[in-house]
Amino acid sequence: MTGKPAERLPLFADEPKLRRRRAWSGVFGVLILAAAFGGIAGLIGGQLTGLIVAAVVALPLIHVVLYAYRRRIWLEGTTLVVRTWGVRRVDLVEAPRLDVVISDVRGTRTVALLVNAGHRRRAVKLDLAVFSGTGGRELGALQLRRLADAVLNNTEANGLVFSELLVAELRAEARGDAVAERPLYRLASAAPAGKYLQRFPMEAVSRFVAAL
Repeated sequence: MTGKPAERLPLFADEPKLRRRRAWSGVFGVLILAAAFGGIAGLIGGQLTGLIVAAVVALPLIHVVLYAYRRRIWLEGTTLVVRTWGVRRVDLVEAPRLDVVISDVRGTRTVALLVNAGHRRRAVKLDLAVFSGTGGRELGALQLRRLADAVLNNTEANGLVFSELLVAELRAEARGDAVAERPLYRLASAAPAGKYLQRFPMEAVSRFVAAL
């Protein structure tokens, strides 16, 4: 007799219609950019050169747009399941390294958990919250709770520290704290400005959690 399969909990919140709109907008933007570069190259080197340049510009960018459109991530028990062109699975209990990464793009900061399974091309970036100004959005309470439970038993990567960070965020939400007063926002604000992507290793996160 087999056990009941673990429940699949989505860790994304975009509406299908909104995703499609973003994908089409991205494709149109890529085509306009490719046409511009191709037109300039065509004036200089002829029609064939222009077509080649347009294709060279468009194809990798369209791949990125479609990759983002197809990317989905779920939590099954303690396993992250990521779907893009294929499916990858990363066990949060066995991951040898966990880090918090913060990206800053035109004033919008994203706090994410970077999970490294110890294999080539096996790292998974999971967005926890996105902030702009004094507002933003985070993963739902259920998703944060399940993630906190999943990383709690990871002793190799000291998952307890990351679990405490997520639990502190849940407690702040339960108290009704404003977004700017919650741990994830404070952590994002602590990152120096001017860097696209910054990694906060376990030691830095541990010091931050201890000061909460």
